[in-house]
Amino acid sequence: MKKIEPIRHACQNELEQIMEIYAAARAFMAANGNEEQWGDGYPQKKILQEDLEKNQLYVYEEDGKIGAVFVFFIGKEPDYETSVSGEWTSPKPYGVLHRIAVVTYGKGIASKCIQWCYEQCHCMRGDTGQKNKSMQRLFEKNGFTQCAMIHPWYGEMLGYEKYERKESTNVNL
Repeated sequence: MKKIEPIRHACQNELEQIMEIYAAARAFMAANGNEEQWGDGYPQKKILQEDLEKNQLYVYEEDGKIGAVFVFFIGKEPDYETSVSGEWTSPKPYGVLHRIAVVTYGKGIASKCIQWCYEQCHCMRGDTGQKNKSMQRLFEKNGFTQCAMIHPWYGEMLGYEKYERKESTNVNL
């Protein structure tokens, strides 16, 4: 019997459920001192619809139910190219993780999603708000390093990256 991958592209008919997951994530962030980052109803349905159409909206499915939702793509993130202080040290191309939200906290689902993303592209970047301590811990727990400040139109964000460094095997004897 073929093993079913728990991470897959989101489907159009799941959009309302995904909106509910993001609403719960906004409430969690607000309750934990980060009311600004997604406080305005972000991500709006229009943004999620665009993510669906670009095939970059994913869900983590567990026991037939969505346990997490996130955006992942491999390619350039415009804000990571132009609105940066500090320095990315990873090579290009890179994978980008955005807007991860889980249904139940403390089960390691977010880490599983991040690990899946990293398996797709061993060079990853992501960002989060300065007050989003949960996401900062998640990045750090999964081997990411904070190395840049992103300055998009909506505020200053901490830029994280992780990549597989190729060590030189040249030895001068």
